Amino acid sequence: MSPFIGSASRTEAWRHLRLTLDDGVATITLSRPAKLNALTFGAYADLRDLLPELARDGSVRALVLGGAGRGFCSGGDVDDIIGATLAMDTGRLLDFNRMTGQVVRALRECPFPVIAALHGVAAGAGAVLALAADFRIADPTARFAFLFTQVGLSGGDMGAAYLLPRVVGLGHATRLLMLGEPVKAEEAERIGLISTLTEEGQAPAAAQALARRLADGPALAHAQTKALLTAELDMPLSAAIELDAATQALLMHSADYAEFHAAFTAKRRPAWRGR
Repeated sequence: MSPFIGSASRTEAWRHLRLTLDDGVATITLSRPAKLNALTFGAYADLRDLLPELARDGSVRALVLGGAGRGFCSGGDVDDIIGATLAMDTGRLLDFNRMTGQVVRALRECPFPVIAALHGVAAGAGAVLALAADFRIADPTARFAFLFTQVGLSGGDMGAAYLLPRVVGLGHATRLLMLGEPVKAEEAERIGLISTLTEEGQAPAAAQALARRLADGPALAHAQTKALLTAELDMPLSAAIELDAATQALLMHSADYAEFHAAFTAKRRPAWRGR
């Protein structure tokens, strides 16, 4: 880990999720299958802390986010979270809601692609975690539900009102966030909410294959592409073009750019270094 981006040592164990690391590919598994991986305060906190730690690590080039058991994630735990929040004052509630938003920001801002491997339910906060990923790989059992209005809250939770219109368009986003109705895999693919629809049971393997492809590729180029996709969402065209130009000028000094030319000249595959 570079001392310029972080000095804390790596956390060896996480209480509320599983983490595996395999040659540049990190896999986070929400692991509460008896509760359909419903999120607790601790699970949110682990995700908030783990994602920046992986970003500081420097060795991670792709991340797969999945769920154990019968589904991806059923959202916030009704007893652990909704029941508890009824007794909180406004200051504590604001701290909690900011924490959940920090998880989404971390998914969007980490310098590597995030792939959500989806099966079964992705509801409430689970749907937003999937939405915040760069790729959503799902099998036919997957179904999304943005349930916030169904519990008396705004559909614009955790950045959903910002992200969803940019993925599926304002019309579809309005319907999904207002009504909270489930969206099955076939429709989700049609409106662009799913990146790739696999055969049943194949989403984890497909997500791992994509993660391996990304991790073995030009990681610096992937990181900058993700950063520009996020940064330019709200920029005027002239500012976006200027940012593109500055980014390309910097990357043209990279080892990977020189390696492409050397590999092309030698008629071999590039040996990407992510630098």
